[in-house]
Amino acid sequence: MKDISSELAGHLAGWATTLAHCWVVTRKDGQRIGFTDHDRSLTVDGLSCQPQNGLETSSLAAGPGLATGGGDVSGALSLFGLSDDDLEAGLWDGASVEVHLVNWADPSQTQLLRRARVGEVSRNGDAFQAELRGLSHLLEVKRGRVFARTCDADLGDGRCGVDLSAPAYQAEGTVTLAGDLGELEIAGLSAFSSGWFNGGRLEVLTGEHAGFRSEVAAHRLEEAVARIGLWQAPPSSLETGTQIRVSAGCDKQVSTCRAKFSNELNFQGFPHMPGTDFVLSYPTRNTGENDGGILVS
Repeated sequence: MKDISSELAGHLAGWATTLAHCWVVTRKDGQRIGFTDHDRSLTVDGLSCQPQNGLETSSLAAGPGLATGGGDVSGALSLFGLSDDDLEAGLWDGASVEVHLVNWADPSQTQLLRRARVGEVSRNGDAFQAELRGLSHLLEVKRGRVFARTCDADLGDGRCGVDLSAPAYQAEGTVTLAGDLGELEIAGLSAFSSGWFNGGRLEVLTGEHAGFRSEVAAHRLEEAVARIGLWQAPPSSLETGTQIRVSAGCDKQVSTCRAKFSNELNFQGFPHMPGTDFVLSYPTRNTGENDGGILVS
């Protein structure tokens, strides 16, 4: 049940209405930006909501009970408050959104309709479309630890304990060739064997895209030149001579933790947990399996 002010309720009960929608978005970096589908700016909660982007929204559905509702909003890039670089940097990922109903003839008459979070964002040329997810989707997020054979820590975090700044796990190099956006040839990494940086992170240090980061999808060494594929390509091709930093990756297996990082004591998984086949099997005589003995000596 929403409490509507008497002024707005009276306006809604009238023969004609002057209504518009405003969206107040708070990005991950704390910046608040306002948009409206009206043809002039409207002030909501002390924030000027601008019409330049020509935002359009689908119907915002609410699911029954705690079911996740949502909708979509679309508009143009490179206008007020929206840029391709901001989307690439992830500043809009998970941003909070407030949807307000406003009487544009008297903007003091407003009603908060719903709160949401920005989900998946897609682009087509200079246009974008963003998914709006109801707050109940947060109830579907896993909390706490997961019992699994693989490690659930992030490489280098406090639970892992590996120092990724050590020369054995991190190096800097120079881009010698950038073919496809996600494929790079890098000099200066010949001391590391193929696959060493698989699952690691690449960071751009110089040039137009300084600060860009992406996970390494594949790493192979060919004639002293490292060829690295990225899961997420930079906004445009990196120039020859761009300096990068790349750190080692981990496949979350205990064997890798032991052999690559000498960090088995800090392994945050359960490598000796019986698998599904073991759990569903049954004791058989003289096979040495499921005989009540210890699994690991």
